[in-house]
Amino acid sequence: MPAYAPPHAYAQAVLRILDAKTGETVPAAPARRALTRVEAHASGYDLTALRVLLTTDLLLRALEIGGTPVLPLLTADRHQAELHAAATTLGIRPFEDGRDLSSGLGEAQVVHVAAEGVTLPGAGASGAGASGAGVSVAVASASGPDADVLNQLADPAVLRLALLDAPRGTAVHLGAGALDEAGRRLGRLRQSVAHWARSPSRPVPEKVRGRLRDAWEDDLDVPGVLAVLRWIENQPEIPDGARFETCAYADRLLALDLTRDLGRFA
Repeated sequence: MPAYAPPHAYAQAVLRILDAKTGETVPAAPARRALTRVEAHASGYDLTALRVLLTTDLLLRALEIGGTPVLPLLTADRHQAELHAAATTLGIRPFEDGRDLSSGLGEAQVVHVAAEGVTLPGAGASGAGASGAGVSVAVASASGPDADVLNQLADPAVLRLALLDAPRGTAVHLGAGALDEAGRRLGRLRQSVAHWARSPSRPVPEKVRGRLRDAWEDDLDVPGVLAVLRWIENQPEIPDGARFETCAYADRLLALDLTRDLGRFA
């Protein structure tokens, strides 16, 4: 059974996120265990929109790991069906339709996630229930193949990894070979996880758990999380069983299905 920390182990940890409206880093959930509404705003159906959805999913997962209940919403003027389908394919938890729910649901915090340069409706309003009020998280653009490439991939997690690999404030261009390289990296990591799973389970070392949490609690530094997973591969003092549990723990955020190949490699 995965050696996850008890809920109180990181009672002081607070996910902090850069508010695009103020340029300041603020708590993503100022009231622990109070409802936080996280709303993804998509203005089209392209790689940038998928990156917005993915960033929203990471935020939702990080908040839930910290014990904060969340309400995920999707607001889009068009391509609703395509966006919902893409979210499912990318392993993103289901969204409610933001336009079907009234504002003011008793949430303690509202976080809006949108592409850089997008003006949210009601951005000048005040109060938690206002559409543009609360924290705004900006996501840099992503370019490359058409968003429909998602339906052509044998393993959609490859696109997820490719989009996770850069800070969300950095524009991403998936050029020729980018998805192939992401697929090779994901395959190597899954093979390592399958190998480590053959050893007796060991708890995630506290220093490793701390590095993972320090990364994702710091403005959702997912590349930092991935760097920790690369780092543990070359630390001889970490038992294989602990490496496996570390990857299983980190995958609660990454959702790359890192344990998929268990039992496939002798």
